[in-house]
Amino acid sequence: MIASLIVDWRFDPLEGATDEELIRVFRAFQRADPNGERIGKLMRRTLDQLYDGQRTGRYSWEQLHKTERTHYGTLFEINLRREFDDVIDEPGEKQKLDYRVAGIDVDCKFSQRMNGWMIPPEAIGHLLVVGFVNDRTGEFAFGVVRAAKEHCNAGNNRDAKVTLNREGRDAVRWIQRPGILPPNVLLQCDDETIAAIFAPRSGQKRVNELLRRVQGVRIGRNTVATVAQQDDFMKRVRANGGARTQLRSEGIVILGGDYEKHRFAAERLGFEAPQPGEVLSARVVRASSDDPIVAELEGDFWRAAADAEVVTEPAPDVAFR
Repeated sequence: MIASLIVDWRFDPLEGATDEELIRVFRAFQRADPNGERIGKLMRRTLDQLYDGQRTGRYSWEQLHKTERTHYGTLFEINLRREFDDVIDEPGEKQKLDYRVAGIDVDCKFSQRMNGWMIPPEAIGHLLVVGFVNDRTGEFAFGVVRAAKEHCNAGNNRDAKVTLNREGRDAVRWIQRPGILPPNVLLQCDDETIAAIFAPRSGQKRVNELLRRVQGVRIGRNTVATVAQQDDFMKRVRANGGARTQLRSEGIVILGGDYEKHRFAAERLGFEAPQPGEVLSARVVRASSDDPIVAELEGDFWRAAADAEVVTEPAPDVAFR
C-alpha cells in the first residue's frame, strides 16, 4: 500500500472544517456512498472502458496510449455524474463548472498522479471534487477541496491552469483515501501465468486457462471478456460446453456471484464471496463434516484442495441457480 495514501480514520475527515459549503458537498457524497463501494466500482468501470479488453486484450494502465490516459479524466467526470445522479445536478446554462451538488457549484478533476490536478481560472475560489486511481496497487482516492487562491501555486501553465500547493493539498477532505478498487486479477498474475492464459488461440481455451490458474479470488466480467475477446464471453464460463463443464473433471468448481447459494459456498470454502457479475474458481476435494472449513455442495461435503494436493475425482456439479 502506498504510504502517502494512508489516512488515520480514528479522526473525523471534517474535523476542524469551517467551510459550510465544503461540508455540505462532502456529506452529500458520504451519505450516498458511506463505504466507498459506488465510487470504487465507478473507478473500475472507467479503467475498463479505457482498456476495452474485450476488443483489445489490454488490462493495464501501461498498455494505454498517452492520449487514452488523458481521456480518463473526461470519462471520470461523465461516469461520476451518471453514478451519482441522486447527488449531482447539471449546472445552469451560465455556470462554467461541471456540477451542482447540494445546490453548490463544483468542478470535477482527476489526475494520473496524486495531487496533480490542473485547476482552470474559472474554478479558482470554487469547490473541487478530486479523484486519483492506481490500478497497479488497487487503490483510489476521492475528496473535496476549496480551490482558494491561497491553496494554489503561483506558477501558471500556458492555459493559465494551476495546481494545489502544500497548504491546498493538506486542505483536501478525503471521502475515501485509500479506497480499495474491485480487483484486476490479471495485474496480480506473474508473467508466466499471463503468458499461459493468453497463449491459446481459442477464446474458450484462454478462459479455461484463466480459471485453471487463477483460483480462490473474485474474477470480474471484464477480466473474462478481456481473456475471451468474444461477444458472448460469459458463455465460456458456464456449463453446456463452457469452463464449468470442461474443468469439472480436474476437480474445479466455478461459483457465480449472482447466486446466493454460490456466494455462501465460497465463504464456507474459506474465500471472499464473488459479487454479482463475478465468478470464483476453486479446486475442491471431498471432506467430512468435521473439517473446519467445509461447504455442502449438492448434498456432499467438500473443502478447498491444498496447492500440492492431488485431486482424484470430479468437482460437484453445482448448478447455476
